Amino acid sequence: MTDRVRVSIVGGSGYGGGELLRLLLGHPQVEITQVTSESHAGDYVHSLHPNLRPIRHLQPIRFTALSELQLCDVLFLALPHGEAQRRITRFAELAGRIVDLSADFRLRDPKLYESYYGEPHAAPAWLERFAYGLPEVNRSALRHTQYASGVGCNATASILALLPLVRADLLLPGQRIVVDVKAGSSEGGASASAASHHPERRDAVRSFAPIGHRHEAEVRQALGVADVYLSVTSVELVRGVLATAHAWVRPGATEKDLWRACRAVYGQEPFVRIVHERSGIYRHPEPKLLAGTNLADVGWELDPKTGRLVMLAAIDNLGKGAAGSAVQCMNLMLGWDETLGLEFGGLHPV
Repeated sequence: MTDRVRVSIVGGSGYGGGELLRLLLGHPQVEITQVTSESHAGDYVHSLHPNLRPIRHLQPIRFTALSELQLCDVLFLALPHGEAQRRITRFAELAGRIVDLSADFRLRDPKLYESYYGEPHAAPAWLERFAYGLPEVNRSALRHTQYASGVGCNATASILALLPLVRADLLLPGQRIVVDVKAGSSEGGASASAASHHPERRDAVRSFAPIGHRHEAEVRQALGVADVYLSVTSVELVRGVLATAHAWVRPGATEKDLWRACRAVYGQEPFVRIVHERSGIYRHPEPKLLAGTNLADVGWELDPKTGRLVMLAAIDNLGKGAAGSAVQCMNLMLGWDETLGLEFGGLHPV
């Protein structure tokens, strides 16, 4: 075992920061040196993340102010969108490697960023320096980069659902693809809002982004497919995303072609499982089974008479859709086994 790598988290008070803390506390190769929070500096991290109360030999960690941030080996940025890009030069002075969980460095084109996020990018020269942080589509680049972007949770599920079709050239040309995404409430973050107020949120099935969701740009960029459209609905889950992609395949495409396509892309992937059972209540991907994991389950249903295909992908939005992929990126960037610290396989029942 080599000396542990020093890791710090900027913005540790939110759900993404808390999930990062949970994963990194169990990582065999890292030492958490600092966790920042401006509004909670001096407080123990378990005051906001009670599941992380120290056990055995683990010492309690206190939040520090951003101004107290010191040099480290890897810096995770879990700030609100728009914040990392304004301080990226300073952050790069503090760490040789950076993994940013926000949307600030996901898109390569600054004009595309402005069109989806409503303002010019504050550090456009840095966009090309960040490798998109989804290992299943960008593993080689992540092994050779100092900087990895975050991934959008809805984008991650959508990309993983459609990737086998794109790689195998099974999509019928000229047909638009619509991805219906069902998302848990933790996507909204830890700060309360009118939409997350319990009497408003309970029992809700709320379409909050029928068109124009920002993650749409990520999906198109990662897949190289222009005609992909997202529609996102909030459902009564805390964790979880289920992407249901409606597409059309080339005439003559069969179940065997889909099996072949999925196995070619995911057969050796450590965190993607093919779920296509003949019977049972869990014969399709189900987010509930993936809570707390870095796993993604991918499945499908094909109508061979019409060529209509429904691809499904389920993830934990805080895991594979955020902190889990971020830790996986760090592992790749440092030349480690990418499964380190991410072996948890989920619970059932929950």
